[in-house]
Amino acid sequence: MHEDLKKVRHIKTEKMMTCGKLVEQMEKSGVMGAGKVAKATKVIEDMIRDKECTVFLGLAGAMVPGGQKQIIIDMLKDGWVDVLVTTGANLTHDLIEALGYHHYQGTHLISDEELNRKKIDRIYDAFMPDEVYQGLEKFCKKVFAKMPKEEMDIKEFLWLLGKEVPKEDSILRICAEKKIPIFCPALSDSGIGLQVWGYMQENQIKVSAFADLKQIIDITWTSEKNGVIYIGGGVPKNYVQQALQFAPTSASYAVQITTDRPESGGSSGAELREGISWGKLNRKAKYVNVTCDATIALPLISAAVKERLNR
Repeated sequence: MHEDLKKVRHIKTEKMMTCGKLVEQMEKSGVMGAGKVAKATKVIEDMIRDKECTVFLGLAGAMVPGGQKQIIIDMLKDGWVDVLVTTGANLTHDLIEALGYHHYQGTHLISDEELNRKKIDRIYDAFMPDEVYQGLEKFCKKVFAKMPKEEMDIKEFLWLLGKEVPKEDSILRICAEKKIPIFCPALSDSGIGLQVWGYMQENQIKVSAFADLKQIIDITWTSEKNGVIYIGGGVPKNYVQQALQFAPTSASYAVQITTDRPESGGSSGAELREGISWGKLNRKAKYVNVTCDATIALPLISAAVKERLNR
């Protein structure tokens, strides 16, 4: 049997080696995490090159506090992503930075009671001063006052919010400028959501989540092909998955980067092939699960894909 199998080639690193060359070496090894990263690079390259493919990016986890914001922005700017589905937390942290605030390098080996006294919020080993919420509230009140009184869907609301973002290096602003559909089904579960709720106590603003559901289903229904990239899991992943479940064309390409396990039955850890049973993933799809911290795998994969697309 082994005569028909490829040999595991040992990875060789070199001085001044590019990410693309490193991933090529990982592809030659072909096994374990290195093999999965190499395969994910190829699947993402293929879905981007496929002009018939609509690419959905599901974004969960602390991507902005984790230093991944520019990678996401580049993916949006360079046309890799046609539809973004994200948590409200990622958009909140994106907006906070666009308002001139920052996340800081800290440590998880610290007293959280001490951080609380100093009004510093901890996201594992990333720190954020609690004062950001004062600036966020001031900005949101100003922007919300300009918004229409009639009911909006979340996508329209986020585009209007994004147009007012003062800095160009913002996920919200890029989506607004390029008219990239941006869905955030759990917007109320975020700092931005809290600002909306607070504003609604004294002012009129109407944001409906259910119109967005029709829109994302319409996108999956009218696409020639569909491809998905899931960073983490949670609501963004499931929102795309349920839209694909009812579409005539299930996903032809899929990459998932997560550290969650499948045994508990949660969506975040569910292997992509599980989606075949639901009709969300095509039986002949190109797909791979990468079990890795996204702040490690995503920069490596995105750099390698950039290198390949620019050859």
